[in-house]
Amino acid sequence: MATYVPLITADLARAARALAQVSLFDLAEHTDLDAEHLRGVERGLRSLTAAQEERLHHAFEEFGVEVLPADEEAGIGHGARRKFNPRTVKRLENWENEGGPAADDDI
Repeated sequence: MATYVPLITADLARAARALAQVSLFDLAEHTDLDAEHLRGVERGLRSLTAAQEERLHHAFEEFGVEVLPADEEAGIGHGARRKFNPRTVKRLENWENEGGPAADDDI
């Protein structure tokens, strides 16, 4: 099954990174992309291949930010939002710090 990856524009990349509260260098390390290339993308000077865009999209998801596709029928453009509200984030952090064996989860 093919995964649809929405178009990540310069504005959307900046907004998603700001919502994730992650540095450009941490994002670059997480996606295996060059930090200068990502800086160029955020400034609208460079573009991403489909594979790079997918890696960036998944990195934002892991940092807790959803990149939303445009819905032309509803008249809604691309966007970014936090995956969880601050209260939920705090609860997740508490659950993760309770101890016990570490394991993969679906979050």
